[in-house]
Amino acid sequence: MAERHPRNRTGRGPLRRGLAAAVLAVGMLTASTTPGYGTGEAAPVPGPQFTPLTATVMTEPAPFIATDGKTHLSYELLTTNALASSARVRLDRVEVRDARTHRVVGSLSGQALADAANPVGAPLPGADGYTPAPPGPTPTVIPGSQQWVVWIDLALDRGERVPKVLEHHLSGAVLTASGSSPFEETVQITPTDRTAPLNLDAPVRPGTWYSSESCCGNTHHRRGLGPINGRFYVPQRFAIDWYRVGEQGQTWEGDPARLTSYLSYRQPVVAAAGGRVVEVQDGIPDNTPPVTPPVPPIEETVGNHVTVEVAPGRYLLYAHLKPGSLRVREGDHVEPGRVLGLIGNSGNSTTPHLHFQVMTTPEFFPTDSPPFTFRKFRVVGHVEPRLWDDNLGLQPTGVLPITPSPYDGPHRARYPLDREVLEF
Repeated sequence: MAERHPRNRTGRGPLRRGLAAAVLAVGMLTASTTPGYGTGEAAPVPGPQFTPLTATVMTEPAPFIATDGKTHLSYELLTTNALASSARVRLDRVEVRDARTHRVVGSLSGQALADAANPVGAPLPGADGYTPAPPGPTPTVIPGSQQWVVWIDLALDRGERVPKVLEHHLSGAVLTASGSSPFEETVQITPTDRTAPLNLDAPVRPGTWYSSESCCGNTHHRRGLGPINGRFYVPQRFAIDWYRVGEQGQTWEGDPARLTSYLSYRQPVVAAAGGRVVEVQDGIPDNTPPVTPPVPPIEETVGNHVTVEVAPGRYLLYAHLKPGSLRVREGDHVEPGRVLGLIGNSGNSTTPHLHFQVMTTPEFFPTDSPPFTFRKFRVVGHVEPRLWDDNLGLQPTGVLPITPSPYDGPHRARYPLDREVLEF
């Protein structure tokens, strides 16, 4: 047997010495008010350097074009204050750059950064659909040993090139009882996903529909962080909840406590693309609106549903269907437009609607949520207030306050933004 390194016998080998050096570096930083980690340099400092914040991109950003005509990249930067609990980090600015040219393609600072960042596990203000989110506290200060999410939503102007690789430049200051030390660091270089978004037919029959909780605002779809099987996912990042809208802008008429009062209820759900049915779940009863139901078991979150594989690693989820209405079985091949079932109110659903999204796995948990577009539709308005599933039936009237949208008109191969009213 080979002899162990003599330093390892006392626990003072390379790993222990590296940790000691890290602690020393942190101490030197927090005891000084002079520039600290990587400050004052236009380009990244070569070689290793200690950084007060670590960062991980949770998924490769995938570009898509929305109804505003801009190319969006919506993803998450999971950041950790790697310093002791007594050392806070003030995050002043997040820049997203082209890693090749270092051109800034987007940035967050001040109130915009405060509204786009929150601690992992913290309640998401405003994402319950009842009230607008209050402004986040400024400046953005991350306590020691805490993990935060920065929700990044870039919107590139028409014709602006999407970088092949992104880098993230963070700047701010480390705050301790003895003073502050500014820092700058370039973290998490990540490629953009060059996979073209699926371009789909409508998942519902022709008519007027309300696209609720679609990207890219502060909604529980966009900012729903799920710890599943030992890692974080945002499984509903680009999911859309669809509600049928009547000629007078109404989503329900009569008694909101009756399922049949909702125009969406029992509307046909149709295949948005051809493919093979890989999962069918039925038998979960509809909830009684408009009371928010108890949180269901994880396997019943999306209620009665159909999942169709339409391409390698791409699955379409049609969720919250009416029990007993499903018209396909696992293994069936479906063509676009085939009726899969009827809209219901099963699973984690308060009022009847169709939850529709693209997934990277056949199961809702765990999955990633890539973007997609629809072949053609017409935007006919926008709903400014935050009227979502959780409070739609609690309004004094079922009529949506629809106003003109700057994006009114026909669209092709576009993703509908949050709270748009459109015609398929």
